[in-house]
Amino acid sequence: MAEHRPQNPPPPATSNQRGIRHARELQGHVAWLESFSGSALGVLAVASGIYTYLGVSSLLDENGAMSVFAAIAYSVAVSVGIFVFWSYLLRLFPVMRSARSRAGLLGAMGLGSLAIVAMSSWLNAAALAGSAAVEQHLAKTVQDYQSSLERAHEIALSAQALERDVARVRQSFEDLSEQEAQGTLSGLAGRGAVFRVLRQKAAELQALETQIAEQTPRVEQAFAEGNGILSRMRALTVEPGPVEARSVEFSEAAVNLQGLITQLRQLSVATLVERAAQDLAASVVLPELDGRTEENRGDQAATITSVLEVLASRAETLERAAQSVIALTPASEVTYTPISAADAVILYARNFVPSWAGAIAIDLLPGVLVLILAVTQGAIREGRDGAELADTLTLAELRAAMVAFREVEADADAATAHEAAPTPAEGSPPVSAIRRGAS
Repeated sequence: MAEHRPQNPPPPATSNQRGIRHARELQGHVAWLESFSGSALGVLAVASGIYTYLGVSSLLDENGAMSVFAAIAYSVAVSVGIFVFWSYLLRLFPVMRSARSRAGLLGAMGLGSLAIVAMSSWLNAAALAGSAAVEQHLAKTVQDYQSSLERAHEIALSAQALERDVARVRQSFEDLSEQEAQGTLSGLAGRGAVFRVLRQKAAELQALETQIAEQTPRVEQAFAEGNGILSRMRALTVEPGPVEARSVEFSEAAVNLQGLITQLRQLSVATLVERAAQDLAASVVLPELDGRTEENRGDQAATITSVLEVLASRAETLERAAQSVIALTPASEVTYTPISAADAVILYARNFVPSWAGAIAIDLLPGVLVLILAVTQGAIREGRDGAELADTLTLAELRAAMVAFREVEADADAATAHEAAPTPAEGSPPVSAIRRGAS
């Protein structure tokens, strides 16, 4: 009866053996991933090239065959450049061992990434969000024009409000003239010299008041027309269809609106009231004193002097009111400048962060793969460090080594046998000749 011997358990795996198994497992995964990494990188490069083509097409003014060829050539160059750049890094960066070499390749990767963003990513963003960015530009321009129109209208209305100040000064002179007609100013009842001076200034103020009143309908009409144009411009920002065609109509409306804003500025009567107030006291035509006696004429002269003082005071008040309107901050100058989709995306980049992120990610995503491979290759090297050569050989590698060893031994035996064979003596006939003679 056979004696039963207990089997000894296998010795526990050492840390080197565990590291080698882990390295082999990672190496198998890397080999599987590398089988389609090139195709995936090519797809990303082609996708970036397509969006780059759309972005370049939006920058070209012409639509001829040469423009199409130029856009295709640029997009193909971008795709090839992205593919080659990341292929270099995917192959070279993970196998670098020294910190200096890795730092150098990291610097190269940073410069290359900046170049890719400069030549491709912003064009990709233009293709993704170009139309929306142009619409954003149109909407902002509408807001600027609306603010300018409202400010011009506000200043014009403030100038129109000077009509009440002019009417108040005119009314005061008319009241004084009535008092003079009754004899309560100079003591001489009737329509004498003092009465004519007061009526003269009242008539000037009445003419100014009429001129201001005539401007009111023009101001309101210009403001209403401006609002109508603004409504059309707002509609153009959200209408469906190509934004280029809408931009043309928007530009025409902007020119008309700018003309109305300029007209509103010109309709402001503040400057007119200021000049009229300055002339009110400076240009006084003094009539001939018509008192019958010297005493009466003296009373008229004294009253006219008092009237002129009152006139200067009222003119100064009216001038200050006009200057306060003139000192108001004027409406800002707004000029609509058509811009391309690429320029709009850059100008309003903060409003399109997701589009920018997607445009940059499609170009720089392989950089993440480079870092993943670098970490994985580092783990593989760490698992193999310190291990003997025999521990790192796989079964297939061992079989191949044994076959190669046998072939080397066979070649060595054949060479030894060849060297050990006797050589024929010098001058003797060859063996083949001896055999023929014997036969």
